[in-house]
Amino acid sequence: MFLLALALAGAVAFYVRPGPFVVAFQRVTEWKMGLRNGQAQLGKYQIHYVVGGQGKPLVLVHGLGGRAENWLTLFPELTRNGYRVYALDLLGYGRSEKPDVDYSIALESGVLRQFLDDQKLQQPDLAGWSMGGWIALKFAADHPERVHRLILLDSAGLKFDAVNASALRPKTEAELAHMMEILTPHPRPIPGFYARQVLRDLAAQDWIVDRALKSMSTGKDIMDGKMDAVKMPVLIVWGKEDVLTPPDIGERMHQAMPQSVLYLASGCGHLAPVECSNRVGRSVVKFLNANPPLAAERQELAAGQ
Repeated sequence: MFLLALALAGAVAFYVRPGPFVVAFQRVTEWKMGLRNGQAQLGKYQIHYVVGGQGKPLVLVHGLGGRAENWLTLFPELTRNGYRVYALDLLGYGRSEKPDVDYSIALESGVLRQFLDDQKLQQPDLAGWSMGGWIALKFAADHPERVHRLILLDSAGLKFDAVNASALRPKTEAELAHMMEILTPHPRPIPGFYARQVLRDLAAQDWIVDRALKSMSTGKDIMDGKMDAVKMPVLIVWGKEDVLTPPDIGERMHQAMPQSVLYLASGCGHLAPVECSNRVGRSVVKFLNANPPLAAERQELAAGQ
């Protein structure tokens, strides 16, 4: 009877506040993967990161409103192929500090540089997803000597009509469902109790997302015409059905960096590193392990590949 009551109490707690249970599940997942959580003091601010694996260093930069755990689906493929993988929480996100700053691309690029210095990573491979791709691209253009190979996944950074950007700040369950329709071509219904938790989490960091979006909209960090210094090998991976940052952006990056390799993942949207993690992971490992680097090409990654 006691165990039944305990189970019932747990079920009620999960229904009312599923957030702590999701966090606990992520922590267990990290532990099973052999990942370690760390804190880096970067000047005035403390940054959280996750690290795992042994071998060549690879640093992962998440997108707007994201966190280090967004990369968990790719960690196993990367670590078992000989990489020591670092995923940081950018300033303002995840378990990093949230100071009163502008949260611009330039600011976060500076945070990335400080993180590499703190971890004594002189020339790691660098990957960025969405806003994280913009940050990684700017860092590679400003400090090309610090990046061995660059990977951009459904990246922002070039000028385009961001008609769906406002969908990234949902306030209701209907708006949350719309956001998922923007992020993936295969959205799944979100149970009401869990949707409410997601909205609470999004509300807590909405002011940070708002500042980041306002900074982006000024165009001061746009990378059009600024990629000449990016001479290292570049992999560009894009969900072919991405409507948040359309594939045309990837095509333009490919043209601006003629040494780059462009892979379009069919059936995938902006969340390609999660919803198509097998294909994306294999393409990343193939690129990183190629010696000499892969020749510039444009290829579509079909579902069966």
